[in-house]
Amino acid sequence: MALTDFRCYQSAEVSFPAGVTVIRGDNGEGKTSLLEAIGWAATTRSFRGVPDAALVRSGRDAAVVRLDAESDGRAQLIEAEIRAVGRNRVRINGQPVTKSRDAVGRLRVTVFAPDDLQLVKGSPSERRRYLDDLLAAAAPRYEGVRADFEKVLRQRNALLRQGAGGPHGASTLEVFDDQLARTGAALVTGRLRLTAKLAPAVARAYEGLAGEGPLVTAVYEAEWADGSVPEDGEGVEQLLRAALVARRGQELARGVTVVGPHRDEWRLRLGDLDARAHASQGEQRTLALGLRLAGHDVVADAVGVDPVLLLDDVFSELDPDRSAALVTRLTSGQAIVTTAGALPPGIRSDGELVVAHGRVKPA
Repeated sequence: MALTDFRCYQSAEVSFPAGVTVIRGDNGEGKTSLLEAIGWAATTRSFRGVPDAALVRSGRDAAVVRLDAESDGRAQLIEAEIRAVGRNRVRINGQPVTKSRDAVGRLRVTVFAPDDLQLVKGSPSERRRYLDDLLAAAAPRYEGVRADFEKVLRQRNALLRQGAGGPHGASTLEVFDDQLARTGAALVTGRLRLTAKLAPAVARAYEGLAGEGPLVTAVYEAEWADGSVPEDGEGVEQLLRAALVARRGQELARGVTVVGPHRDEWRLRLGDLDARAHASQGEQRTLALGLRLAGHDVVADAVGVDPVLLLDDVFSELDPDRSAALVTRLTSGQAIVTTAGALPPGIRSDGELVVAHGRVKPA
């Protein structure tokens, strides 16, 4: 991987062996930025949730990421120019890519980070993004489904803010209603198929990490479907259309779309209690780790290849038992681990790098 003007790096070239790479360095020196560059190449967005402009080194117009990878048995050259202002430019194997949906799936990653706790204790938007990211990793066409829905949502909200008055506004709103119901139903159906596999995988992962404890369950909730939707996804589009008609007056008054998958919740429970509100900090952290492990397994089963594991200083947040459970997952596939301190026993690295002052060198 080669970087130019990415975060704190003026330039850097890094190679990662097929097994486990350990990246050491003090906090704030740029360890996470290396993982972030790999994650961006895989998903065309930062896993830290920041805008692209934040990835460009101060005073520069663009950052460049060049990544050689092997995915699904094929060599992939991913080249990205991430601009502080304007459209990014991405090329894969020398061919320009104009839509992110065409770039996703060339390289798959599973990210473990300290702020994963927000998957459990954060707002429903955190869990929606988690589901949609997994969907796109397992079946890249869903990146297009998500993009289409978000585009319709933006356009519909803009029309609602303007009041959608007069015959022309009303007819345009009907067009957007049709598009939102169609794209929203496709997104919800994908989420439902995913959660049917994901929920039991999360329960198994949590049990393996915590030992005896409350059973983990999950339910997909949608206000527009009177709280929950059919597990098989049957009739989702019709439910959305009916809700759009029923809530039109409210949406016109508020100037915003209140019907659709952008407001849904995937509610996690420990026993009979909502994990977000009632679980202890330790239970929430264990559940967050279980979510990442389960998501990794579900994607691997779907595509037949283990995603690359990116572990950003996560062992500092885990107790010895949970650290040991995670270490066992590093025995197969490729993993890149950052740390500012000692790592738990059992990690056998195939390569080590040291990061300091925006420079990377072999240990």
